[in-house]
Amino acid sequence: MISTKGRYALRLMIDIALNQNEGYVTLKDASNREDISVKYLEQVASLLTKANLLISYRGNNGGYRLSRMPKDYSIGEILRVAEGSLAPVACLQCESNICKRKEICTTLEFWKGFNNVINNYVDNVTLESLVDQAKENLIDNYTI
Repeated sequence: MISTKGRYALRLMIDIALNQNEGYVTLKDASNREDISVKYLEQVASLLTKANLLISYRGNNGGYRLSRMPKDYSIGEILRVAEGSLAPVACLQCESNICKRKEICTTLEFWKGFNNVINNYVDNVTLESLVDQAKENLIDNYTI
């Protein structure tokens, strides 16, 4: 299951992508738009900055920007920064499976296949596609 940290990391990245044309995005502004506490966003933004997914700028007019174009981020990359492994079972979280039952496990192949489906999906959806979808939703929900 994706935790709050992973969900909020994705929402923050989308929010920044949508709003960075006005300059750096402050966490206070993102917090108001996304209804997430500034304190929690500070933790998430710190992870994303350390992983070079975001650029931070301190001082007047400071905040956060994407380090690259939205089309150059996969959702899997963002989620792995926040969550670590996306493996559905503990034995697949590491490169080498150290489970003592791996040689006789009757479900291992299923879990490997499931893990591949998850990773293929999140690695083939881009931040740009979610930003475009968010823009469509904003237009569809616009009323006068």
